[in-house]
Amino acid sequence: MSPTTAGILFILSLIAFLVLTHRPLGDYMYRVYSGARHLGIERVIYRLIGVRPDAEQRWSVYARSLLAFSAISILFLYGLQRLQDKLFLSLGMAPVTDHVAWNTAVSFVTNTNWQSYSGESTMGHLVQMAGLAVQNFVSAAVGMAVAIALVRGFARRRTEELGNFWVDLVRGSVRILLPIAFVGALALVAGGLVQNFAAPHDVTTLTGGTQAITGGPVASQEIIKELGTNGGGFYNTNSAHPFENAVSWTNWLEIAAILVIPFALPRTFGRMVGDRRQGYAITAVMATLALISVALLTSLELAHGGTVPQATGAAMEGKEVRFGVADSAAFAAATTLTSTGAVDSFHDSYTALGGMITMFNMMLGEVAPGGVGAGLYGMLVLAVITVFVAGLMVGRTPEYLGKKIGAREIKLASMYFLVTPVLVLTGTAFAMGSPEQRASMLNTGPHGFSEVLYAFTSASNNNGSAFGGLTVNTPWYDVALGLCMALGRFLPIVFVLALAGSLARQSPVPASAGTLPTHRPQFVGMVVGVTLILVALTFLPALALGPLAEGIH
Repeated sequence: MSPTTAGILFILSLIAFLVLTHRPLGDYMYRVYSGARHLGIERVIYRLIGVRPDAEQRWSVYARSLLAFSAISILFLYGLQRLQDKLFLSLGMAPVTDHVAWNTAVSFVTNTNWQSYSGESTMGHLVQMAGLAVQNFVSAAVGMAVAIALVRGFARRRTEELGNFWVDLVRGSVRILLPIAFVGALALVAGGLVQNFAAPHDVTTLTGGTQAITGGPVASQEIIKELGTNGGGFYNTNSAHPFENAVSWTNWLEIAAILVIPFALPRTFGRMVGDRRQGYAITAVMATLALISVALLTSLELAHGGTVPQATGAAMEGKEVRFGVADSAAFAAATTLTSTGAVDSFHDSYTALGGMITMFNMMLGEVAPGGVGAGLYGMLVLAVITVFVAGLMVGRTPEYLGKKIGAREIKLASMYFLVTPVLVLTGTAFAMGSPEQRASMLNTGPHGFSEVLYAFTSASNNNGSAFGGLTVNTPWYDVALGLCMALGRFLPIVFVLALAGSLARQSPVPASAGTLPTHRPQFVGMVVGVTLILVALTFLPALALGPLAEGIH
């Protein structure tokens, strides 16, 4: 079987899985977030944290609860890293340095999981489990909670209430993420992934030297790393390490875990707003953008453009021979179309235009299907912008799902969209304008610029993957990228919750002959076009200086 045929079958099997799980998982999440009954374990958690689960919150209270929880999480994770040498299961690891601890704490709390350290030689088992793995669950649950709050803003009428953040957080963790992660971890252990509390083992290498191989609770962290679109690896090589990704079918399972919840959430959206066709339309937009990306990235890597790949007959540099080009490209597309950031190959070694696709995926705002929760609310913001543009074209007040999109709503949507480009382009400009930061670049010219642009794109979009070839474990980069992660996560969330509050207060607007149908292929095409045009207008000059210049050289 040729690599192209194998790659097509690999992708088709993923599509079939997502189609089969879309309805049951989407309906299940609808029941989770819409039900009035609290489980016993949930009531215990509410009593411990002093929450009244039946009391609903306005958008501002919802936002304050989210920000307070995230701030406490950052402080806790920072302290855990700084004190790890005094804790059990530390494996003798030294305290994490202050700037790395700051960067890591912000990274995992914001669902970015950018890692400027080597996990197996920096973090003990306790920090990996009680710190990083826990944040993999709750940061993903935060994203889902924000998405559900925005959907309630569309669904509700003449109210200030958007639900209860603490209830949404607990339900997302206990009823959705934990059960799937438990089953997934068992499957990964069966596939050969490590799950133990072993100390490092010294082994003899082929050259006669010795190397310390660290075990640990890998499988349990690996599944939530993918399921929660987190991406932080137990080992430095992430999902290219055989302890994290053992064989071809575990590679398939990890990609499926990345995509399953983001592609099912539009079904939940359709059920909550009372029109399943709206959910299908959002799914169609996500699927269209995703298929374009996967097709382009896979074809560019299989064509192996460039002098060295052409001479060797394949673009295998930086890719695992266990998975090959096509499966690696599918993983790269999935991880950058979502906010996952996990990698099973080295994006820095991709062809110039192939690497540009991974970058462009993140610049889309990671909405195809995007991160857990974040992809849905990002896509809904783009839908709001689309109906506003359409309203301008026909000269009437735009409406979406029975709500008017007025000045306040479009201002909030616009500020949401502009946050990431400002952070990406400003951060890249500062790095390239500083002689000291340029000195940390291992490559110069367009490829070196691409590495810097990729780093700030990844951090500001809360992705976490790295191009490589750039020394980012410095105080300046750790602080700068940490600020991009925090601002890139929480500013858009505040704008989304403010938009949800504004929509929830409105009275329903009855559909008329001039109302734009938002469930038809025409609207799907409009959202795809608006998304691509906005991103192209924003980032094309920067891409022209980096991967485009390298690709046409």
